[in-house]
Amino acid sequence: MAILDLLDLPAALPAYTPLVGLDPGEKTIGVAVSDVTRTVASPLDTIRREKFTQDAAALFKLMDSRGATGIVIGLPVNMDGTEGIRCQSNRALARNLLRLKDMPIAFWDERLSTAAVTRVLIEEHDVNRKRRAQVVDKMAAAWILQGALERLRNA
Repeated sequence: MAILDLLDLPAALPAYTPLVGLDPGEKTIGVAVSDVTRTVASPLDTIRREKFTQDAAALFKLMDSRGATGIVIGLPVNMDGTEGIRCQSNRALARNLLRLKDMPIAFWDERLSTAAVTRVLIEEHDVNRKRRAQVVDKMAAAWILQGALERLRNA
């Protein structure tokens, strides 16, 4: 497979298989998964970054356990629409994953996803700082994946 435009992703996937959403950071990768109808995204796990091969193995194990067949990776585009070093890093992650496993991958603009999730955790759920640190990455991944799912549904 290859890196695809988001709207081309469904055609590259088997029917009734979940997607995984990723929020890659410097220290962790937040992971979320959709249901088989690709309607709802749920936080799944956080992978603490070690070496790429270990990170990829952990991700593929999560994907296999859920039967996921594709990935949506958050792309942290700058507010002015330009791409910085984090975008380059996330694009490199996708290329490196494709070297290990043949699957469709797409990107989703994730501007302010972590900030939005943090705000919800504080304002609506009164989650303390320690607990937020434990869940924010996988919840940001769910936010990213949910946005992509909604875009696909409304295309």
